[in-house]
Amino acid sequence: MLHYFLYPLSSDISVFNVFRYITFRSVWALLTALIISIIAGPWFIRQLKRVKFGQYVREDVKAHLVKAGTPTMGGVLIGFSLSISVILWGDLTNQYVWLAMLVFFGFGAIGLADDYLKILRKNNKGLSAWSKLLGQFLAAAAVMALLFNMPAYSTNLVVPFFKTFTPDLGWLYLPFAVIVMVGASNGVNLTDGLDGLAIGPTIVAGICFAVLIYVAGNFGMSAYLQVGYVSGVGEVTVFCGALVGAGMGFLWYNAYPAQIFMGDVGALSLGGVLGFLSVLCKQELLLLLIGGLFVMEALSVILQVSYFKFTGGKRIFRMAPLHHHFELKGLPESKIIIRFWILSALLGLAALSVLKLR
Repeated sequence: MLHYFLYPLSSDISVFNVFRYITFRSVWALLTALIISIIAGPWFIRQLKRVKFGQYVREDVKAHLVKAGTPTMGGVLIGFSLSISVILWGDLTNQYVWLAMLVFFGFGAIGLADDYLKILRKNNKGLSAWSKLLGQFLAAAAVMALLFNMPAYSTNLVVPFFKTFTPDLGWLYLPFAVIVMVGASNGVNLTDGLDGLAIGPTIVAGICFAVLIYVAGNFGMSAYLQVGYVSGVGEVTVFCGALVGAGMGFLWYNAYPAQIFMGDVGALSLGGVLGFLSVLCKQELLLLLIGGLFVMEALSVILQVSYFKFTGGKRIFRMAPLHHHFELKGLPESKIIIRFWILSALLGLAALSVLKLR
């Protein structure tokens, strides 16, 4: 909105020329979302306590029983800070920005319904697994149908480490992208089990995608780094900045010991939009590295369940997802969180380095 009103004044007042730059607006989108989150956080936490929207903890995770009753649905705070920041600093005529917002709030609505049912039933069982998956697939498919019809977008798949190998998936790209978004959404949701564990890697991923999307939307830089150019997608860098800022502001209150949890409304929306950002900048496969921690957590659950069924009750891990395994081995929660953050940062740096390894 500020871009729309203030940039035209640059012909008379040169200082307003800065509003044309995506980098300038992205940084301020980050700062705005961060400040809004920190300021609004205490009031939001008080309101959640007042209406008794507290977390219900799995009975088999005994170490977490002390966390029962901690305010949840903090994803609403992230969404509020993010949306205000994007409205202020983004170019609201850009279709890609609105699609990113649609993904965030579409997946968030599913998570919100899940969280509300848990509170209503006073246990940790919300939507059924199949209902949740169906909603995610429908939300992802609806957004991809809109993106699929944009003339500037292609169905080519960029393969890391290869310069010219970009196979055209055609109509198969639609279900592929939907699976990427749903997989990322559930990966973040499975990771959200310790204080600050999910939001830390999400911030790292948001920074990585801010770089990748800016490069993909810049003709000169995309040509130099041999990254697929997508006209107009660079504006989504502002969205990424707001996402990072809102995440950092939420972490202010979600860090160990947490004063608030993000809930499914936060985890599903954050994961879904990370998957969509990888689709926008044509780096779907690189998401496996950027979100490597989420992949590890999801794989630990898949392996545990599969091995349990095929061996008649044997386990690979003491408990899945993976962070619970380390908890049961006696590692302090804060140490697990910090080490997972470090791993996430290393994976993010490795992913960005791939830009030159072609």
